[in-house]
Amino acid sequence: MIVLVTPLFFLLMALEWWVGRRRGVACYRLNDAMAAVGLGVCSRLTGLFTKLFTTGIYVWAWSTLAPWKLPNNAWWVWVLGMLVYDFCYYWLHRASHEVAFFWASHVVHHQSEDFNLSTALRLTSGGWLGSWLFYLPMALLGFSPLVFVTASLLDLVYQFWVHTRLIGKLGWFDRWLCSPSNHRVHHAANDRYLDRNYGGILMVWDRLFGSFTPEDNVEPIVYGTRKPLRSWNPVWANLEVFAALARDSWHTQAWGDKLRVWLKPPGWRPADVAARFPSAPFELQRPPYDPRFSRAAMFGALALFAVALVLSGVLLWTAHRQAPWVLVGGVALVLACLVLAGRLCSGAPRAARAATLTAESA
Repeated sequence: MIVLVTPLFFLLMALEWWVGRRRGVACYRLNDAMAAVGLGVCSRLTGLFTKLFTTGIYVWAWSTLAPWKLPNNAWWVWVLGMLVYDFCYYWLHRASHEVAFFWASHVVHHQSEDFNLSTALRLTSGGWLGSWLFYLPMALLGFSPLVFVTASLLDLVYQFWVHTRLIGKLGWFDRWLCSPSNHRVHHAANDRYLDRNYGGILMVWDRLFGSFTPEDNVEPIVYGTRKPLRSWNPVWANLEVFAALARDSWHTQAWGDKLRVWLKPPGWRPADVAARFPSAPFELQRPPYDPRFSRAAMFGALALFAVALVLSGVLLWTAHRQAPWVLVGGVALVLACLVLAGRLCSGAPRAARAATLTAESA
């Protein structure tokens, strides 16, 4: 399904770029958009090796632990299945902002300092590490794997259109459903908006559990994370926070803190580690990471990006017919293309470092 709708994704991104230009709104930066789509590609390719684990656990729980099996030929099962899936997604999404271990994976989706339709494709490759825990209740309620997988795909595809700044408030729709206005709030780094609006399709869960905040015009939204990534490397994007947590866990002296580092809210650090390795202060009004690169580097990055897209599409479409070594080799080649494209978008080493230092000092 993802392969089939990908051309539509690109068509809508092109439409958003064109409408933005007509309105005088700069929606896209080439380097950021390629990084976002590249991370989505990595996420789908990682799924070739992890779906057997995540979906396998669901199938096992449904087949052995569920006290009953709900039929697939009843319309109400599909409707109820979508509601239950969205409810489980709400709690996974909330935990991904409130527990450091889950945030280390989910942070990938929030790293972009832009907000456009390409941001929707910026997905983690590490969600399989714990996301399956939150969907076990759905299996125990008797929803078949077919209902689960279909609901997950529909929920994912629905969330694509809400990643835009070009659609304003939608009245009553904003009160009950995830909309661009509600999701802009979710991606904000501002204090007033931080960690709000978790719903995938419905905002009902946020209203019920006190996590809903409407968008207003009092303070412009600043997108990104409180510790900017400052890189176009898809591997580092997925590992950055895990590496930071591992360093803090290693350096702290208290054994309890070695575990609490992973379970506390994001940003929490043991006192001894924070004193030895203080974090840079958070600055809301900061320039985005945007190092200059040459026209030759741009064309080289685009060529590598195109190769990665075509090869990943072939791999995803034919994965069930490929030998494991072909999949591993193909994924490694795609990853190499994306890493090199990101490197080209970062400019020369000295220039990229100077851009980072200038942005941080400003």
